[in-house]
Amino acid sequence: MAIKIRAQEKKILVGPNKGQYAYVAQVELYSALTQSKVLEEAALSCGVNKSVLAASWEGLGHVINRWATEGHSVPIPGLGTMRFSVNSQSVEKLEDVSAKMITTRKVVFTPSVDLKNTLASTSVSITCYDRNGDMVKRVTASGAPVEGEGDTSGEENETPTDTGGSGSDNTGSGSDNTGSGSATDGEDYYE
Repeated sequence: MAIKIRAQEKKILVGPNKGQYAYVAQVELYSALTQSKVLEEAALSCGVNKSVLAASWEGLGHVINRWATEGHSVPIPGLGTMRFSVNSQSVEKLEDVSAKMITTRKVVFTPSVDLKNTLASTSVSITCYDRNGDMVKRVTASGAPVEGEGDTSGEENETPTDTGGSGSDNTGSGSDNTGSGSATDGEDYYE
């Protein structure tokens, strides 16, 4: 199992490197799993009837929602905890305190130590594409730091590739279909 990364050469449209080309890395997502698929696999894994598991799943979702709305940090089995939070502006005067201070409502997820260890031990495979969509390099790495932790001194290995590429490496025509939805994916930042 490996996390697949696509590093695409793109023209930077903002910031100090505006107008220059740079490789931008994004996780390649396969697809969003359906709730039905997750329940089916979980039912097989734990030997519980799928309909019983589905009712438990719905009940758990309602409880997590209610408790998080009440201000609790709620454990999610095997994954970590989640809670609701806000970003807000500060004000100097008591009379200026109002709901207008809140700029964003958000969900905060804190992964468990086990989940962070799993992520740290999962290898990463990076495939690089030039601005024409041709594959030019592959890199694999095992053992990598997880956000907030130091380097776990993983090994990095380059896999030789044919850099003359015609784009026929079974990865598509060079279109960026990562679906990661992060703010840096937008046309405002890259061309």
